[in-house]
Amino acid sequence: MSEGSRKWLTVGIVLVLAAAAYFGWKKLQPAPLPDGIASGNGRIEATEIDVASKAAGRVKEVLVREGDFVTAGQILARMDTDQLQAQKRQAEAQLQQAIIAVQTAKNQVAQRRAEQAAAVAVVAQRDAELDAANKKLARSEQLIVRDNISQQTLDDDRARALGAKAALEAAKAQLAAAEAAILAAESQVVGAEAAVDAARATIEKIEADIADSVLTSPRDGRVQFLVAQVGEVLAAGGRVLNLVDLSDVYMTFFLPTDQAGLLALGAEARIVLDAAPQYVLPAKISFVADVAQFTPKTVETAVEREKLMFRIRAQISPDLLRKYIEQVKTGLPGLAYVKLRPDAQWPEALQKTVSP
Repeated sequence: MSEGSRKWLTVGIVLVLAAAAYFGWKKLQPAPLPDGIASGNGRIEATEIDVASKAAGRVKEVLVREGDFVTAGQILARMDTDQLQAQKRQAEAQLQQAIIAVQTAKNQVAQRRAEQAAAVAVVAQRDAELDAANKKLARSEQLIVRDNISQQTLDDDRARALGAKAALEAAKAQLAAAEAAILAAESQVVGAEAAVDAARATIEKIEADIADSVLTSPRDGRVQFLVAQVGEVLAAGGRVLNLVDLSDVYMTFFLPTDQAGLLALGAEARIVLDAAPQYVLPAKISFVADVAQFTPKTVETAVEREKLMFRIRAQISPDLLRKYIEQVKTGLPGLAYVKLRPDAQWPEALQKTVSP
């Protein structure tokens, strides 16, 4: 074979390989989507919940492991409550003291009221004595005019009347003091009763803190990871573990303005995961951002990131999630397809979905 023939043969082989590569590439390319259907890539996400201690303390028990499925109300961990129990006993002792103080103050009120009653009787007695002394003085003043009594008798009667008046004023002063003592004793009752209420409120707060030291699951889900271990001391609000709510699973993806503007909440969607492309998951659009943004680097190519996009969320059916709860995993990448118009038709590959 001549040199020229070999060159033409080489060129021919290169052209054949290039053509094969092109047609192979074209075959691997996804079929174009029908009019009214849009798609974007994203990852499976779910609502995450941090289970944390309300107050500072030491982790006493962790009753679950990573990957465990839990139900709402299930006990997940316990914090140490020895200090709280001691505070509760102290508050209960203070409550008993306050209750005794209330009874003592009430006894004081009763005693002061008895003293008031005695003071009232003394005032009445001194008033009667003053009246008698004034009447005797009046008679003596009439008799002295006719020299029927001595001046000494008159002076004695006058002194007796003044003494009776002074005794009455003293009795009235004692009555006022008894009434003031009643008010003071009643204020002590109010203060003692307030101390009882304060002690009871302290006990209720401590009991609430003890109840909060038992960490329960706020909803059904799966333990994603443990943050703290038994024996660790946490600050107030310190995280113990993280839950994933598997009843609220969705894929977040991005669409350009011209497509996002046509999208309605509740629109039909389909999700195809890279890990299981043979399964088409039904979904609905549950969120469309009202502000455009640049898409994250992990979502789109550099060219696409130059465009302003709207964040979209496709919610997977809760019934489907309940059926396949054991297989649900967050973080899986895939593609989300959505109808921009209700009358748009799904391509054949997306028509048959996994049934709940």
